[in-house]
Amino acid sequence: QLKVVESGGGSVQPGGSLKLSCVSWGIPLDNSYMAWYRQFPGKERELVARLSRYGRTTYADDAKGRFTISRDNAGTTVFLQMTNLKPEDTALYICNVQRNLNDYWGQGTQVTVAS
Repeated sequence: QLKVVESGGGSVQPGGSLKLSCVSWGIPLDNSYMAWYRQFPGKERELVARLSRYGRTTYADDAKGRFTISRDNAGTTVFLQMTNLKPEDTALYICNVQRNLNDYWGQGTQVTVAS
């Protein structure tokens, strides 16, 4: 079954860091577009970071300078390194992979930033 599965969420204090992982099962990440979204309760998903098939990165304004999206050399896992986390970063973080006009979404991993 083709799917993506996130992990790495949790609770952290303001100013802390987390690294999220998204493992791709059966979906080669080469020539794919990869992204992390987040969703606040009662809100639509919003883009946090995107990595194109050409290696170009795009970030939401409030993620720039704090978050980094990357991919492992094996082409199976997408990461989101988050630093200097703020309470307003608290959300469900969801992985997305686009390949050959198909969209694959994970179930998400919860990130909570609180004192």
